Amino acid sequence: EVGTVLFNQNLSCNRQVSEKKKLESPKFLKMPRILHTMLRVGNLERSVKFYTELLGMKVLRTTDRPEQKYSLTFVGYDDEDKSAVLELTYNYGVEQYEIGTAYGHVAIGVDDVASTCNEIKAKGGLVTREPGAVKGGQTVIAFVQDPDGYKIELIQRD
Repeated sequence: EVGTVLFNQNLSCNRQVSEKKKLESPKFLKMPRILHTMLRVGNLERSVKFYTELLGMKVLRTTDRPEQKYSLTFVGYDDEDKSAVLELTYNYGVEQYEIGTAYGHVAIGVDDVASTCNEIKAKGGLVTREPGAVKGGQTVIAFVQDPDGYKIELIQRD
């Protein structure tokens, strides 16, 4: 038996088993991956400094659109074609956003959560949950907060 996936117009997925014919998956589904997460920031320079100097990311590209009244800076640990990155969006004249109750956090894997938190504190960053085991588990985590109030979870990757 060959498993095939058929897509209806609403892009919902239906599983069908067929012995006769294997349908090819739509091209856009061969290797989907997350490209970036966009965070609205109130001060682009301050946010870029946090993500580059405190979290060790690099600036990948920037775009300034004065006619549309916004600027973008993409930051990450690797090139956009290799890993997911953050898009920091500054809308001219907006200095603060309400994060809301739906936003959770961005997670970053690190070698040593405790030393990473110490480095972040030494550079003036805010650790909102000290390193320790996740509730009900053994994975070591911590939380830091960026200048706009977004939570960043640090997860120890052994």
